Amino acid sequence: MKNARQAAILAIIEHDEIETQEELAQALRQRGFQVTQATVSRDIKELKLLKVSTPRGAYKYATSGRAETSLSDRFVRIFTHAVISIEYAQNIVVIKTLSGSANAASEAIDNAHFPEVLGTIAGDNTILVVVHDEAEAQDVCSKLHAMMQK
Repeated sequence: MKNARQAAILAIIEHDEIETQEELAQALRQRGFQVTQATVSRDIKELKLLKVSTPRGAYKYATSGRAETSLSDRFVRIFTHAVISIEYAQNIVVIKTLSGSANAASEAIDNAHFPEVLGTIAGDNTILVVVHDEAEAQDVCSKLHAMMQK
Protein backbone atom coordinates (compact mmCIF):
# COMPACT_ATOMS: atom_id res chain seq x y z
CA MET A 1 0.00 0.00 0.00
CA LYS A 2 2.81 2.40 0.91
CA ASN A 3 4.66 1.80 -2.37
CA ALA A 4 1.49 2.36 -4.39
CA ARG A 5 0.72 5.55 -2.44
CA GLN A 6 4.23 6.89 -2.94
CA ALA A 7 4.10 6.06 -6.65
CA ALA A 8 0.81 7.96 -6.82
CA ILE A 9 2.44 10.93 -5.07
CA LEU A 10 5.22 11.00 -7.66
CA ALA A 11 2.67 10.84 -10.48
CA ILE A 12 0.57 13.60 -8.93
CA ILE A 13 3.45 16.05 -8.46
CA GLU A 14 4.71 15.28 -11.95
CA HIS A 15 1.42 16.37 -13.53
CA ASP A 16 -0.04 18.91 -11.07
CA GLU A 17 1.32 21.91 -9.23
CA ILE A 18 0.78 20.78 -5.64
CA GLU A 19 1.63 23.56 -3.20
CA THR A 20 0.63 22.13 0.19
CA GLN A 21 0.47 18.81 2.02
CA GLU A 22 -3.30 19.23 2.25
CA GLU A 23 -3.58 19.57 -1.55
CA LEU A 24 -1.49 16.43 -1.91
CA ALA A 25 -3.63 14.55 0.62
CA GLN A 26 -6.78 15.63 -1.25
CA ALA A 27 -5.33 14.46 -4.59
CA LEU A 28 -4.49 11.10 -3.01
CA ARG A 29 -8.01 10.78 -1.57
CA GLN A 30 -9.44 11.44 -5.05
CA ARG A 31 -7.39 8.46 -6.23
CA GLY A 32 -8.80 6.21 -3.52
CA PHE A 33 -6.06 6.45 -0.87
CA GLN A 34 -7.18 7.04 2.70
CA VAL A 35 -4.44 9.26 4.12
CA THR A 36 -3.81 11.62 6.99
CA GLN A 37 -1.65 14.72 6.92
CA ALA A 38 0.92 12.86 9.05
CA THR A 39 1.13 10.04 6.48
CA VAL A 40 1.58 12.53 3.65
CA SER A 41 4.26 14.33 5.67
CA ARG A 42 6.18 11.06 6.21
CA ASP A 43 5.90 10.19 2.52
CA ILE A 44 7.25 13.60 1.54
CA LYS A 45 10.25 13.06 3.81
CA GLU A 46 10.88 9.51 2.59
CA LEU A 47 10.61 10.57 -1.06
CA LYS A 48 12.88 13.55 -0.30
CA LEU A 49 10.52 15.94 -2.07
CA LEU A 50 11.46 19.59 -2.23
CA LYS A 51 9.52 22.78 -2.82
CA VAL A 52 10.57 24.57 -6.00
CA SER A 53 9.36 27.85 -7.43
CA THR A 54 6.96 27.86 -10.35
CA PRO A 55 6.99 30.34 -13.24
CA ARG A 56 4.08 32.17 -11.61
CA GLY A 57 6.04 32.69 -8.37
CA ALA A 58 4.34 30.06 -6.21
CA TYR A 59 5.98 26.93 -4.82
CA LYS A 60 5.22 23.30 -5.63
CA TYR A 61 6.51 19.88 -4.64
CA ALA A 62 9.13 18.27 -6.87
CA THR A 63 11.60 15.41 -6.71
CA SER A 64 15.19 16.36 -5.98
CA GLY A 65 16.14 15.42 -9.55
CA ARG A 66 13.54 17.81 -10.95
CA ALA A 67 14.69 20.56 -8.58
CA GLU A 68 18.31 20.05 -9.64
CA THR A 69 17.30 20.27 -13.29
CA SER A 70 15.49 23.52 -12.65
CA LEU A 71 18.48 24.89 -10.78
CA SER A 72 20.90 23.73 -13.47
CA ASP A 73 18.78 25.48 -16.11
CA ARG A 74 19.05 28.70 -14.11
CA PHE A 75 22.83 28.41 -13.89
CA VAL A 76 23.05 27.81 -17.65
CA ARG A 77 21.00 30.98 -18.23
CA ILE A 78 23.33 32.90 -15.91
CA PHE A 79 26.34 31.40 -17.70
CA THR A 80 24.92 32.41 -21.09
CA HIS A 81 24.35 36.01 -19.99
CA ALA A 82 27.54 36.43 -17.96
CA VAL A 83 30.28 34.97 -20.17
CA ILE A 84 32.30 37.36 -22.30
CA SER A 85 34.96 35.00 -23.65
CA ILE A 86 36.21 31.40 -23.49
CA GLU A 87 39.80 30.45 -24.37
CA TYR A 88 42.25 27.75 -23.42
CA ALA A 89 46.00 27.43 -22.92
CA GLN A 90 47.38 23.94 -22.57
CA ASN A 91 45.21 22.21 -19.93
CA ILE A 92 43.45 25.31 -18.57
CA VAL A 93 40.29 26.92 -19.90
CA VAL A 94 39.99 30.61 -19.04
CA ILE A 95 36.53 32.13 -19.02
CA LYS A 96 35.98 35.89 -18.67
CA THR A 97 32.63 37.01 -17.27
CA LEU A 98 30.88 40.20 -16.35
CA SER A 99 32.15 41.59 -13.07
CA GLY A 100 30.79 39.67 -10.08
CA SER A 101 29.36 36.83 -12.20
CA ALA A 102 32.16 34.27 -12.20
CA ASN A 103 30.94 32.25 -9.19
CA ALA A 104 27.43 31.75 -10.55
CA ALA A 105 28.73 30.99 -14.05
CA SER A 106 31.20 28.52 -12.58
CA GLU A 107 28.33 26.71 -10.88
CA ALA A 108 26.87 25.97 -14.33
CA ILE A 109 30.11 24.25 -15.28
CA ASP A 110 30.20 22.29 -12.04
CA ASN A 111 26.55 21.22 -12.50
CA ALA A 112 27.24 20.09 -16.07
CA HIS A 113 29.51 17.34 -14.66
CA PHE A 114 31.81 17.30 -17.69
CA PRO A 115 34.03 14.22 -17.19
CA GLU A 116 37.09 16.12 -18.45
CA VAL A 117 36.86 18.81 -15.76
CA LEU A 118 39.10 18.23 -12.76
CA GLY A 119 37.91 21.39 -11.06
CA THR A 120 36.98 25.05 -11.35
CA ILE A 121 38.18 28.16 -9.57
CA ALA A 122 36.17 31.37 -9.79
CA GLY A 123 37.21 34.88 -8.96
CA ASP A 124 35.19 38.04 -9.53
CA ASN A 125 35.21 38.00 -13.33
CA THR A 126 37.40 35.03 -14.28
CA ILE A 127 36.94 31.27 -14.11
CA LEU A 128 39.78 28.78 -14.44
CA VAL A 129 38.77 25.28 -15.51
CA VAL A 130 41.45 22.64 -15.10
CA VAL A 131 41.45 19.53 -17.32
CA HIS A 132 44.03 16.82 -18.04
CA ASP A 133 45.47 18.01 -21.33
CA GLU A 134 45.13 20.39 -24.27
CA ALA A 135 42.81 18.09 -26.23
CA GLU A 136 40.37 18.01 -23.31
CA ALA A 137 40.65 21.80 -22.95
CA GLN A 138 39.63 22.17 -26.57
CA ASP A 139 36.69 19.76 -26.05
CA VAL A 140 35.53 21.65 -22.97
CA CYS A 141 35.72 24.94 -24.85
CA SER A 142 33.48 23.46 -27.54
CA LYS A 143 30.99 22.20 -24.95
CA LEU A 144 30.91 25.58 -23.22
CA HIS A 145 30.33 27.39 -26.50
CA ALA A 146 27.49 24.94 -27.20
CA MET A 147 26.05 25.62 -23.75
CA MET A 148 25.94 29.32 -24.61
CA GLN A 149 23.87 28.57 -27.71
CA LYS A 150 21.03 26.96 -25.72
